[in-house]
Amino acid sequence: MSKTLLRNDWVVMALFTAAVLSMPLWLAPIGAGYPDLLQKFAIFGLFAIGYNILFGLTGYLSFGHAVFLGVGSYTAVWSFKLLTMNVLPAVLFSVLMGGLFAVIIGYLSLRRSGIYFSILTLAFAQMSYNMAYSVLTPITNGETGLQLAKSDPRVIDALFIEAGEGLPSTDLFGMQMSGYPGFYFCAVLLIIGFFISLRIFRSPFGLKLLAIKSNQTRMLYTGFNTRPYLLTAFVISGMYAGLAGALMAVTDPLAGAERMQWTASGEVVLMTILGGVGTLIGPLLGVGVIKYFENIFSALNVDTLHQIFSFLPDWLENVVVWISSHFVGEGWHLTLGLLFMVIVIFLPGGLMEGFQRIGSALRNLFKRSEAVAAQPSEKE
Repeated sequence: MSKTLLRNDWVVMALFTAAVLSMPLWLAPIGAGYPDLLQKFAIFGLFAIGYNILFGLTGYLSFGHAVFLGVGSYTAVWSFKLLTMNVLPAVLFSVLMGGLFAVIIGYLSLRRSGIYFSILTLAFAQMSYNMAYSVLTPITNGETGLQLAKSDPRVIDALFIEAGEGLPSTDLFGMQMSGYPGFYFCAVLLIIGFFISLRIFRSPFGLKLLAIKSNQTRMLYTGFNTRPYLLTAFVISGMYAGLAGALMAVTDPLAGAERMQWTASGEVVLMTILGGVGTLIGPLLGVGVIKYFENIFSALNVDTLHQIFSFLPDWLENVVVWISSHFVGEGWHLTLGLLFMVIVIFLPGGLMEGFQRIGSALRNLFKRSEAVAAQPSEKE
């Protein structure tokens, strides 16, 4: 790797780190600076980064990644119940369990490619979802979901900490994982996850995955065995999802089968496509847009709209509010759907393609202005 590229990567990491750690400041003006939403940005950002390693680099579209999200959550809660409320063991076990399930599902699903691979992953996801509700009820607690209880053994905590009256909360060596401390814990893991993703994109392994995406048949004809690389990418992606599931339990210590539902897998697909498949920052932009719509845009109501458009004449204000009320609140899915349609039609590369086009247009405009400014001096 050239020194210039390595230097650029460190610049990217420095800017990304600064942007993530300062999120409470620059998201506050648009109403998204509170801890719960910031935690969702970081958690689903990790989920999307991991998914992008599989889908973005190999082109294999999985509809079953919610399995690993659910496995990570269940594993983390069981770690809290049996061992300790310290989040580090829960995170470690969740990543390992996510990877283990990814090995099994990936080994079987990667025997097929294209739409057949997607259908297989969807089948595994639905099977896991139904098992969590029925057969595995002793482990998952079925519809009620897995929660903490005062009777939980927590053998490690019992050796050092006297049990209190209420339910304990998750912590990192005494620091509570709620509010902004919980966000910054998730943010640090997001930064680490982004760095690993960056190294994968720049590595020979990442180039091989891109070659598989470009023309897997040609690689097979040359005698190159692609399956170990595909399985490795699938497992890494599953470990990211397991980590995201663990962080969900860290910030809210419960786990339910709904996290394994196919809609959760579909959501990360939308995030990745919306932001830009195969780009480093794109999936994070997709996460930001969807989670902002889900938590902020959906909270707008008629009274809020009247306040926003109060500067208009009364008759026009009522008309505008009546029209816009169908696209906010419970109708936020309609707005998101329209946005997704526009991006897919006009920007197949997602939001990142839009930013690249804007950047290219500005550069061309700047070059033209320089050329115009230089013309008189050339005549002289």
